[in-house]
Amino acid sequence: MHRSSRLYRGLFALALIGAFWLALRPAPELIQIVSWQDKIEHAVLFAGLMVLGSLGWRDRLFRLAIGLLIYGAAMEIAQSFTTYRVGDVWDWLADAIGLLAAGLALRLFASLRPPSVARNTDGGQAERRA
Repeated sequence: MHRSSRLYRGLFALALIGAFWLALRPAPELIQIVSWQDKIEHAVLFAGLMVLGSLGWRDRLFRLAIGLLIYGAAMEIAQSFTTYRVGDVWDWLADAIGLLAAGLALRLFASLRPPSVARNTDGGQAERRA
């Protein structure tokens, strides 16, 4: 594993812990611009988590997305046990939309990158997609 992968995985773990901690705190009073602003915030958070996680696990996007869906469901269930937060299936759906958008964007960017050159085990060079 590359050193940068370890760094990104560590940052991803900290982001997961931080997001869960914030989700279980009383909701701060925010200026609401649109009525569904909370759903946008969920989608953006999970898109960001997907992108950050993809830096640590480049070849496991599907598993990462499934894990984040489970994480989002756990977050909503945990919120339902508080007196000041509400677990909401629509928030979880917004999480899924953010994951889908980020996953599609990551696939698109990966397809636009030129192939990189990697060494074969016999010392020659071969092209491969990164």
